[in-house]
Amino acid sequence: MSVAFRREGDDEHMEPKFEIPIPPGPNLVTVRGAALIAERLAEAKAALDGVTDEAEIKKLRRTLRYWSTRKATAELVDAGEDGIVGFGSTVQFRLNGKDRTVTIVGDDEADPAMGLIAWSAPLARAMMGAEDGELVDFGGKAEAIEVVAVRMATVGADDVYL
Repeated sequence: MSVAFRREGDDEHMEPKFEIPIPPGPNLVTVRGAALIAERLAEAKAALDGVTDEAEIKKLRRTLRYWSTRKATAELVDAGEDGIVGFGSTVQFRLNGKDRTVTIVGDDEADPAMGLIAWSAPLARAMMGAEDGELVDFGGKAEAIEVVAVRMATVGADDVYL
C-alpha cells in the first residue's frame, strides 16, 4: 500500500505544543507585578480543578508551569530615586513633538495601552539612567527623546500607575 493512503492517526498531523516562552533576562517585578503574578498563578490552579478533557488539562498545566516559574524567579525591585529614570519610574517625555507618559514595569505587568511598558522594551532601555531635562538617543536618531519629568511610582499591589 502506498504511504499516501495510510493513516497512522490524527496526532502525527497536529502542530506541536510548546511551553509558553519566558522573556529573557531577570524577572524584575514591582509590588503590583508580584501581586499580579500570584493572582494569575491562583487562577491557573483554580482553572485546573474539575477539568476532565485531556487537551484542556495539558493547556492549563502549561499555563500553570509558566506562572509557577515566573513567581519562583520574581525579583522585587525597590523604587529608585525621583529625577532619574529607572525600574518603577513614571516618565513624562516628548517624542516627535508629542508628550507621553509611561511607567516602566516588569515584563508580565506591561500593558502599553495603559502606559505600562516593560523595562526590556527599547523605549525603556533608551531612557534608563536619564535625568529630568535630558535628551536621549532613540531609534537611530540623536536626541530623539526629551525626558520632561521623572517620578518614582510608590504604589501598592492594588494601585494603578496612571
